[in-house]
Amino acid sequence: MDPIHYAKRTDYRPPPKLYSRMQWLGVMLTSLGMAPSDAVTLEIVGRRSGKKRRTPVVRIEHDGAGYVVALAGESQWVRNVRAADGAAVIKRRGSEQVRLVELPVAERPSVIAAYMNRGGKFRAKEAEFYFGLDADSTAEDILAIASHYPVFRVDRPG
Repeated sequence: MDPIHYAKRTDYRPPPKLYSRMQWLGVMLTSLGMAPSDAVTLEIVGRRSGKKRRTPVVRIEHDGAGYVVALAGESQWVRNVRAADGAAVIKRRGSEQVRLVELPVAERPSVIAAYMNRGGKFRAKEAEFYFGLDADSTAEDILAIASHYPVFRVDRPG
């Protein structure tokens, strides 16, 4: 199976069939805290089905706030978050009710840069694979692609 190059611009990218079949494993590992420390399970009510939908995502910290970046761009979980007015649950060894607030395009580059610079030896490959950028991309380079990657701030109610 050829890997999907997520940097290709598209209005909607359905998940690969293998990913859809194996998503339960990612959800289980992140929910139990057995995945990397920045991986969490995002639980949202489906906009059409009304059923709980779970997907593993990476939550990053930037300037004192938590964020999730839609690495696949416009995806089902993004559409469900919008339909639910941001109401969601984040799971990692417990559950936390949150509100996800979508950032305007102009505010996304610093968060995307923080995602790209969060460390690790795979940083350059991730930047190219997900964003079509190299690890040394400028703020202008990131702004040019930011409209394709929804970014949500994680707010805790209360």
